Amino acid sequence: MPILREPNGLKKGRHLDDLDHKSLDEVEYKPRLKELQLKLLELTRELSETQRSLIVVFEGPDAAGKGGAIKRLVERLDPRLLRVHSVVKPTAEEHQRHYLWRFWTKLPPYGQTVIFDRSWYGRVLVERVEGFASDKEWPRAYEEINDFERLLAEDGAIFAKIYLHISKEEQLLRFKRREADPYKHWKINDEDWRNRRKWDEHNLAAEVALERTSTEIAPWTVVPANYKWYARVKVAKTLVETLERANLRHSA
Repeated sequence: MPILREPNGLKKGRHLDDLDHKSLDEVEYKPRLKELQLKLLELTRELSETQRSLIVVFEGPDAAGKGGAIKRLVERLDPRLLRVHSVVKPTAEEHQRHYLWRFWTKLPPYGQTVIFDRSWYGRVLVERVEGFASDKEWPRAYEEINDFERLLAEDGAIFAKIYLHISKEEQLLRFKRREADPYKHWKINDEDWRNRRKWDEHNLAAEVALERTSTEIAPWTVVPANYKWYARVKVAKTLVETLERANLRHSA
């Protein structure tokens, strides 16, 4: 059985909509981000000399800033050691198999990093809320996910699981900006608006998932993301700290 632990950034009994959203000014943001990007580059180079891998999972509401955070993470890293997977609905072939099947082939080789923009947690998040998973399938998925991550961790995988959360009001502002911007209009669709109508249900599903799948080997970090500069720095800092704790120089 996995050892559960409190998600970083979300204390027991608190709700996602209770988060305190901190800001960061541009004077502090740019040099701090650059410093963290350089440290992350050094650490991923160290990782490449080991038989370990880094698996980064991003979840959160639509328009929470996952794509922007990922962009700032990878822009200064060695692209030969990195892959980013944006997870969409399963293909017909994937739908005929266990939901974890399609993720096995996307896992990184030793020494490399993979970033999932949405992940296997869809089973206990959107699939639960929208009824795409049955009432028998999604309740058992918490244990399946914990077992899946345990197997990978025992083989040397290092996990950083990040949940970016924004307020319902901030999401509405971002949706409207996307609709008005011809360069970002592709980012908004009817499904986004439909998900928004079930805001409370999605929040409940996320809170349960965070509680039941934040483990000692694969803990969650919850990031208040109303202010993008703060969120991006917090995400980069989380990855740096995760790799530092892994003590890579003793893993070669």
